[in-house]
This record gives sequence, C-alpha cells and structure tokens, in this order.
Amino acid sequence: MDIVLAAAADAFTWQALLAIVVGTWAGIIIGGLPGLGSVVGLTIFLPFTFGMDVITSMALLIGVYCGSVYGGSITAILINTPGTPQAAATTFDGYPMTQQGRVGEALGWATFASFFGGVLSCVMLIVGAPQLAKFAVNFGSIEVFALVCLAMLCIVGVSRGSTLKGILCGMMGFLFSMVGSDPITGADRFTFGQYALSSGLTLIPVVVGAFALSEIFVRFASRDDEAARIPEARLTFPGLRDIGRRMVELLRGSFIGGFIGALPGTGAAAAAFISYASAQKLSPRRQHLGKGEPDGLIASESSNNAVTGSSFIPTLALGIPGDVVTAMMMGAMVIHGITPGVRLMADQAQTVYALFVVLIIVNVAMLILSKPSIGLFRYLFKLPQGFVMGGIVMFSFIGAVSVRGNPLDLIVAAVTGLLAYVLRRGGYPLAPLVIGMVLGPELESSLRRGLLISRGDFSAFFTHSTIASVLFVLIALFIAGTLWSGFSQWRKDRAAAGTPAA
Repeated sequence: MDIVLAAAADAFTWQALLAIVVGTWAGIIIGGLPGLGSVVGLTIFLPFTFGMDVITSMALLIGVYCGSVYGGSITAILINTPGTPQAAATTFDGYPMTQQGRVGEALGWATFASFFGGVLSCVMLIVGAPQLAKFAVNFGSIEVFALVCLAMLCIVGVSRGSTLKGILCGMMGFLFSMVGSDPITGADRFTFGQYALSSGLTLIPVVVGAFALSEIFVRFASRDDEAARIPEARLTFPGLRDIGRRMVELLRGSFIGGFIGALPGTGAAAAAFISYASAQKLSPRRQHLGKGEPDGLIASESSNNAVTGSSFIPTLALGIPGDVVTAMMMGAMVIHGITPGVRLMADQAQTVYALFVVLIIVNVAMLILSKPSIGLFRYLFKLPQGFVMGGIVMFSFIGAVSVRGNPLDLIVAAVTGLLAYVLRRGGYPLAPLVIGMVLGPELESSLRRGLLISRGDFSAFFTHSTIASVLFVLIALFIAGTLWSGFSQWRKDRAAAGTPAA
C-alpha cells in the first residue's frame, strides 16, 4: 500500500500533470490531422523528454500516445478521413451519422467509448498484467493466424449489398500489403525492378489516399453545395440511460481491445476491426451497422483505445514491444532508466505503479480536453472550404511521407487516392481495402511461420492447440451463419416477388 501511495504522489506532481495536459492535447490534435498519428507524435515529442525525470517524460509520451489514438476519430466522423489508421473502422458508422445530421451524437459516443475503453484497459493492466502476459505467450503463429482470419471476416459485414465488390477490394488491399520484401526469405516481390518499392507500401500513405484524398476528390467533384459542406463540429455526450442500453457493447469492445493489445505484433487497428466484426454478429442492433449505428462507433473506439493500456502488458512484463508505438515507448523507457522485462515489477515497482496512475489520469484528461479540442476543429472548419481542403491535402501528404521519409509514399498516396475515387464512383466499398492492408502482413507472416512449424502440413493448424481449434470453429460458425442468412434473405425476396422458392 505504501508503494501505491508513493507512486500516486509521483504521478500527481505539477510537472507530471502539466506534461499530461500538454501531451494529451497535442496528441488529440496530431491524431486528428490526416496522415499523422501516434508514431509521428512520439517522434516529435521524444527529444523534449531528455532532461526530464522518468515519470514526467513518460507522462508526456503516454499523453501523446493515448490522445492521438482518440484524435483520429474526430476527422473520421466529420469528413470521412481517419486521422490515424486505428480510426479507419470509425468511418463505417461515424460518417453516416454525420451525413444524417447526428454529428454531435457521433462525437459524443466516440469520446465516451474512448474514455471507457482506455480506463477499463488500465484496470486490466493493473489487475491482470502478470496473468494476461502468461496467457499471451500461448499465442504462437498458428493462433495468431486463426485470430486474423476471424478478423478478416468482417469484410463481409462491411460489404452489405456488394459482397463480391468488398471481397475484391479486400484482395486488392492484401495485394498492396505484399509489395516489398518477403517476410520469411527477404526476397523482393512485386517491385517490378524498382528499388524504391523494395521497402513495401506502408499503411499510412494507403489510408491517406483511400480516405482523405478520395474524399477531397468527391467533394470537389460534387455540384451539390450542401453535400460538399463541412459539418459544424459539436459534441453531445450520451445520457446515462443510453450508456446503460449499450453497456454490453462497451464492455465487449473494451475487453476485445484489451486482449488484442496484450498480444505482441497486433495493434489498435487490428483490434478495432476484430471488435467491429464481433459487433456485426452479437450486437442487438447489428442490422443497422454501417448505416449510422452508435454500436459500430462503440466497437471501434472502445477497442482501439483499450489497446493503449493493455499494449504495455507485453512491453512491461516481457520486454516485448507489441508494435512500432510500444517499441518507441520501450526505447524511451530504457533511455530514462526503466528496464522492461520479468524483473521490472520486483526491481522498480513504484515506477510501474506510477505509470499505471498516469495512464488513468491521461484518459480522464482526454475526456476533459475533448470539447476544447473539437471546438478547435470547429473553428478550423468554419474557414472557407477551399482553404480547409487545401490544408487537409497538405497535412495528408506531410503525414504520408513523414513516417519513413520516402518520397515514394507521396506517389502511393496520390495514386491510391485516384484509385479510391474511381472505386467509390463504381460503388465499391473502401473499408475492405484498408482491412486487407491492415491485416494482410500479419496474416501472411503468421501463415508462413505456421507452415514452417507444421512442416508444410496445413491440416495441423486445426489440431495444433485448443486456442486455434476454438478460433477455427468460430470462423466456421461465422461462415455458416452468413450463408444461412443470405439463403434466408434470398427465400424472402423470392417469396416477396411471388416466385415459389426452390
């Protein structure tokens, strides 16, 4: 108990609180600017931590991290442009709510779900870090492959009315993810002899092109001024009765995000898609998903923000960073004298508990700073539309090229934007393209490693472990349920048309 009180005292110093406010607010703004995100934000602020004490420096970086994950939802809802890849799934229902004039409700649900998921993940981190870390170790390549296959099935859900088109776009995204070096052999593929393509196509330029630039093209091509108008951003928090009605969705999304975040090598974007896929099957309002249903926002935002806390489980307990962001956070910890690993809780327990307290304070700060942050975006969007669109294009290209510094990413963003515009005009959904791009690398690498483990015997995947078997059974049930639902709908359509069903 004395350690916990001492840790709380470390976290509530004025320096740490100031760092939390500055980092969280900056993270929200950076996350809301298309193409930027957590990695860019941490890269900007990491040099400022040199000379700070351990808790203050980590408070600044954690604030940037959590704030940027939430900030991506703002522009995803307002202009169908996710500020970060983690917010790609937020566009599925967030933007339709904006088109229906429910922008305040959409922002309110996204903010509350982000806060709820973030705080619950902190509780999971404090209570179950050792147990979750031990369970996460059981997820090898075959188990991860089964989990990613389950997540890929959400392509069917986001392609209602055009399943074939959705599958084609998903395959296109998967093909994009294969450009570059082979994850096992290191050989170049799909590079057409161009050295610049050997490093592959990264997610941020593709997301920037698919959502931000294609949306710009659509708005400029539209002759309907009302359709092209940028909505005025307002935030309306949901009432207690509405929260109670959707508490199951909040808990499910948060637990999924918390669990996925504890698995090394996954990340918030994968967690959001897996959570959205579960909502498509389990939500009592699942028939409205994709049409402006808050359950879709809750599934995406509660899960991707729950990752922010649980992603520290493998980092702190095992010394294994789960993704690029936590790798940067781990590097910052080492720089400031924190050595992640199995001895961390024994050797630096007070520091660890202080970081737990900081995580909770950051999520509270995010909730408080949400209104002034959205107010800033509301002010920006009151500017003439040409200036706003030009600014979005500028920040999109800056974000696309800033992660790797590769000029090729500018071309990738522009070409993807034109391709996405053509696809949108043809009625093709863009969500499957991003899903394929997000989940494709992990799907391929886990499959290839699993085949090496099983010596090329794919049938061994189904009996490798209880976890893998359960996941494959869930996949089979999902496919069977989808086929039965489609067959039932076909029979109803035949009956409505007056034609006897076969």
